[in-house]
Amino acid sequence: MLTYTFLQHYWWFLIALLGALLVFLLFVQGANSLIFSLSSDEKERELIVNSTGRKWEFTFTTLVTFGGAFFASFPLFYSTSFGGAYWVWILILLSFVLQAVAYEYQSKPGNTLGRNTFRTFLVLNGILGPLLLGMAVATFFTGSPFVVEKDALDATGISPVISRWATAWHGLDALFNPVNYLLGFAVVFLARTNGILYMLNNIDDPSLRPKLHRALRVNAPLFVLFFVAFVIVLMGLDGYAVAANGEVSLEAHKYLHNLLSMPATLNVFLTGVVLVLCGIGLALTQKNERRAIWLSGIGTTLAVLAIFLIAGYNHTCYYPSTTDMQSSLHLQNSCSSEFTLRTMSYVSLLIPFVLAYIAYAWHAIDSKKIDRNELENEEHKY
Repeated sequence: MLTYTFLQHYWWFLIALLGALLVFLLFVQGANSLIFSLSSDEKERELIVNSTGRKWEFTFTTLVTFGGAFFASFPLFYSTSFGGAYWVWILILLSFVLQAVAYEYQSKPGNTLGRNTFRTFLVLNGILGPLLLGMAVATFFTGSPFVVEKDALDATGISPVISRWATAWHGLDALFNPVNYLLGFAVVFLARTNGILYMLNNIDDPSLRPKLHRALRVNAPLFVLFFVAFVIVLMGLDGYAVAANGEVSLEAHKYLHNLLSMPATLNVFLTGVVLVLCGIGLALTQKNERRAIWLSGIGTTLAVLAIFLIAGYNHTCYYPSTTDMQSSLHLQNSCSSEFTLRTMSYVSLLIPFVLAYIAYAWHAIDSKKIDRNELENEEHKY
């Protein structure tokens, strides 16, 4: 029988899976951030833009789905974070809007701004998108200044406000915590690394391949550096634990305890890390290796999935309040009603069919590697 507790954990797992897939799909942003630094040759830039242009809708759709799923299953988080920390979310959405505009208008007739202006938009999205998303996720561990007052529901008024931001920064507070930068830059360089691996798989161009390998030797070590630093800091962080009566208390090394007390999650995390490193190593040692992106992509998904799980499982506040400990959000106090979660769970059974269609579409799009001849004969190109 589907109990309320099971449904809460089930939907946090789906949120975690969507977040993990989103981080993998940020390879589009990572590749775009290298447009100017990777090459000064116009044909090579066209290859990069048209390679990522085939996949940018997947990333954008996953981002929207991630936000929508959070709204439906954990509405109090949505109203607290999206409603309170709105500046950081506005900046994230703005960067993705710039991406969509850049793809559609850079090659339009009458473009008075020039292609490189719109490509600059792609570079901005390629850096700011992963950085801000990584920092936003880092607040699941470092916390944010907000207060939740559910008693406001009983007050008179048509639209009671039950959560409020405790500072005037409204999300920009995340910029003042150095731990957030560790995960933010780890996501940036992971996106760039996966973007390079994707282009090695997707682009057939002898002159671009050596440049991609050189870029990989720079970005992969930087990703490892920031990621290892974040994991070390995370394992030493104190976290907010939730008692059976809903009382929140501080627990030393909470996230380390979560990882050790959930062997399956620990195995998923370690497997993901190993696969990412194997993908990077394979690309560095085998010059014509095209499978590296799949090793790294699966590894990215598994590792990020585990990070989300240790943030919310094992009686943990996944969104700590640095202003009022008891206002911290966890699975029990921030989720939708049992009826809503149960109804959505039936709908979620369609997810495998959607994933199967995405896999089919992906295979159809990438059945032939992109090259210079294709760009010359392609009627619609970015």
